[in-house]
Amino acid sequence: MRSLTLAEARERAELIAVTSYAVELDLDRGDQVFGSVSSITFTCGSPGADSWVDVKARSVEGATLNGVRLDPAGIRDGRLPLPGLAADNHLVVRSTMGYSHDGQGLHRATDPADRRDYVYGHLFLDAAPTVYACFDQPDLKAPYDVTVRAPQDWVVLGNGAASQVAPGRWELATTKPLATYFVTVCAGPYVSVLAEHDGIPLGLHARASLREPLERHAGQLFEVTRQSFDYFHGLFGIRYPFGEYHQVFVPEFNAGAMENPGCVTLRDQYLFRGAATRDELLSRANTVSHEMSHMWFGDLVTMRWWDDLWLNESFAEYMSHRCLVDATEYSDAWVDSSIVRKVWGYGAERSPSTHPVAGVAALDAQSALQNFDGISYAKGAAVLRQLISFVGDDAFLDGVRAYLRDTSHGNGTLADFLGAIERASGRDLGPWSDGWLLTAGRDSVSVELVTGPSGGSAGDPLTGESAAPAVVTSARLLRVPPADHPADRPHALDVAGWRDGVEVVRVTVTVTDDRTPLGDLLGATAPAVLVPNAGDLTWARVRLDDATLDGLPAQLGRVPDAQARAVVWSALIDGVHGAEVSPSTFLDVFAATWTTEANASILARMALYAEHRIVPHFVPRVAQAAALARLADSARELLGRAEEGTTRSLAAARLLAGTSDDETLLRAWAGGSGLPHGLEDDGDFRWIVVRNLAARGLIGASAVDAYRAKDDTLQGGLNALMCRAALPAPAAKAWAWEQLTGRHGRSNYEMVHLARGLWMSPDDALVAGYVDRFFRDVPAMSGWVGEDALSRVVLAAFPKIFTAETGVRSSAALRREDLTPGVRRSLVDADAELREALASRAAFATDFRTPVS
Repeated sequence: MRSLTLAEARERAELIAVTSYAVELDLDRGDQVFGSVSSITFTCGSPGADSWVDVKARSVEGATLNGVRLDPAGIRDGRLPLPGLAADNHLVVRSTMGYSHDGQGLHRATDPADRRDYVYGHLFLDAAPTVYACFDQPDLKAPYDVTVRAPQDWVVLGNGAASQVAPGRWELATTKPLATYFVTVCAGPYVSVLAEHDGIPLGLHARASLREPLERHAGQLFEVTRQSFDYFHGLFGIRYPFGEYHQVFVPEFNAGAMENPGCVTLRDQYLFRGAATRDELLSRANTVSHEMSHMWFGDLVTMRWWDDLWLNESFAEYMSHRCLVDATEYSDAWVDSSIVRKVWGYGAERSPSTHPVAGVAALDAQSALQNFDGISYAKGAAVLRQLISFVGDDAFLDGVRAYLRDTSHGNGTLADFLGAIERASGRDLGPWSDGWLLTAGRDSVSVELVTGPSGGSAGDPLTGESAAPAVVTSARLLRVPPADHPADRPHALDVAGWRDGVEVVRVTVTVTDDRTPLGDLLGATAPAVLVPNAGDLTWARVRLDDATLDGLPAQLGRVPDAQARAVVWSALIDGVHGAEVSPSTFLDVFAATWTTEANASILARMALYAEHRIVPHFVPRVAQAAALARLADSARELLGRAEEGTTRSLAAARLLAGTSDDETLLRAWAGGSGLPHGLEDDGDFRWIVVRNLAARGLIGASAVDAYRAKDDTLQGGLNALMCRAALPAPAAKAWAWEQLTGRHGRSNYEMVHLARGLWMSPDDALVAGYVDRFFRDVPAMSGWVGEDALSRVVLAAFPKIFTAETGVRSSAALRREDLTPGVRRSLVDADAELREALASRAAFATDFRTPVS
């Protein structure tokens, strides 16, 4: 299907202005299709000119322009021609649309817990025409009147306040001007918890089978919602402009959430069915605050074209973390950002697909989607922190308020935003923008340190007292721009060091040269652990010196600064991916320090990273069992001493459940016996155990189905698919592949879970035959799977056999000319991860000649 180009969007925006939309949706036509009627009023600045409206329907039953019938047979590539426009126009399009199962458009899902259906609209990025006829580009905003016909036992929610005017008929209040991709309708037998804050009606909604976790979590969700409203009202000086505020937890959602004005949609996994770690609650709170900040930045003011999409996401990413730190209990949100969001962003920056934060030419809508990644979010947020360091927080906020005020209910650009900051600060942002926004890549930062004797005692051989530690005699910070993306980026950052748990050095500097003397460190006690960018204030590749790497097993657990520990772990991850740090070193540090880690985000995320990335990707196959055993030993140790029911206990139990080879323990836990406190009725935890049993071949398909019968829910079904695909038998792998790549109407989530399970295998030979089939079969799925969903499937299904032969096939696939943009981008990123694994295994092969013990 043809994608709207920037040139076409500009031409259409110069020609027409949309006055209003009236959309009627009939959701009571069964589970395959729905009715859609769009009535659009718009003006034309050049009467007599031609244009088109976007509509991607199963069928168009009728269309009229100013009372004159249009021929639906003229639709090409989802475009209905509009000939001979008048100065004032009224267009009506009646069509039948199809529900989707890939998370785009109007998605319909059946909850196996009660066999009831749920519908929600996710119209990002260009899916709006699959729901209603529209001028689908972000700068043609207009108010909406929406009416919905639905089964009589359904609840309807949307951007405007919904009222049931007759059995099965709902009317939504007229909205403020919205971009087409923000329009949503959520309908089904949703259950609700309602509240109010500061005159704003609030609602939380979920599937009926999730009533218990919805009600259990409602207090926390409303609390962060209220705190975020108060914070943003004070910060922006503009009240929330979209009436009611509903948050709908929907099934099979492709992203974390979507900022539809007045009706935010969120993945319903955020309603944790069982126990949740503190970092999971923090992540959910961050999502709530992130989407709310979009009500101002993105919704009230929308980018003019997709090339400024980064500005929406970078701003929301920054503001949500700022809000959590300043206004909620999650004062360690920046630590979580360091170990979750920035690790994601650094991965995107390492890939050949890296791109500047801004200024990327999005020549059409689909190409813009390819740059919707960790750079747009995490790097953009880090860049905004550097901007604040450059201009000052007061000037930054003054500029933000002016930008929001001057472009309210309209569209803005990067130039508009930077202009507002320049006027508020009096600073020229041109050179700063060139380095930070318009050039890809990240600088490396390291500290060159020279130490010498302190002049103290050399040590007493009779008493055993050690000599006084050395002192710093010379220190300078090195900044190395990437060779392929050179730029002059100033960095405001700090450098700190510790010895035996005591901070012995810290200095804050603004780096404007490639070599910056750190005179304030001279004479200080030489640190055992020295961390550039210890406060994680900038965006850079942190390179730790050899002495620090050697000292981490003994010293990292004693560093009291959680933010610095997060930076160290991030640097270790970067080093492993860059084949500069051995995965053996990572595992050594993990074994020595993980059980003492106090920060929930570091504790939980490093366990996940060690189990699901470091071991399977970077540790050679012959040493993986021993590496997993080391992780299990750490988990067992922590579980034995952690307080029951805490994040530490839960993180330890999850790691042990996923890595242990203790069949007796696993079978007991799977059967509900001897479980750690708080996990007695936790179905999600049981699936971790069942997955481990299945992947080891200790249970078969019938046992998986029996566990599925105990958890007859959407999540239970997904876990069962992954476990069946993980069974180490040729028939199980063949079944999984056929279910993944065949036309079975599988949802986006089902395909991803099948792909994950398929590559779980005790040896490469069992799945080697699917390497070639991946490059043949998965790209071909673009014929029936949406681009957003398929890009995620490609990443999950990319062969997890890390050999040169896989690399050869991957390179050949990337030379193909028939790949869609989303598939190509995902292949590029997956191929880059393969190359990292191959380089690391080659560089550190000798570390694993004897399996890790």
